[in-house]
Amino acid sequence: MDNVLKYKDFIATVRYSEEDEAFIGKLEGINSVVSFEGQSVEELKRAFKDAVESYLEFCRRKGITGMQKSYTGIFNVRIDADLHRRAAITAKTNGITLNAFVKKAIERNLEYV
Repeated sequence: MDNVLKYKDFIATVRYSEEDEAFIGKLEGINSVVSFEGQSVEELKRAFKDAVESYLEFCRRKGITGMQKSYTGIFNVRIDADLHRRAAITAKTNGITLNAFVKKAIERNLEYV
C-alpha cells in the first residue's frame, strides 16, 4: 500500500485532507489513538517519527508494556461462494483443513512483504 509509513515496529496510514491542505496520519495496530499531520511529505515523516517516540515515552511513563494491539488469531474472512467452494475442495484434495489452507496462503503472501 502506498499510503503507509513504517518506523521501528509501527506503521501509520496516511491520507490527504484537501480541506486542511495537509497530510493526516494515524498510527495503526495500537490500543490508543495517535494521529499526526504535515504540510509536506518531509514534515509528515518527521511528525510520524515524533508521534511514535511520544507514544513510546507515554507508554514508558504509564508502565504500559503491551504497546501493540493484541490479536486473538481468529478473524472472519468474507469471500464469494465460488472462491469458498474452490478453496474447500483444494484443501480437501490436499488433505488439509480449510483453516490450514488459508493459513498457508497468508504465510506464502507474507514472505513477499
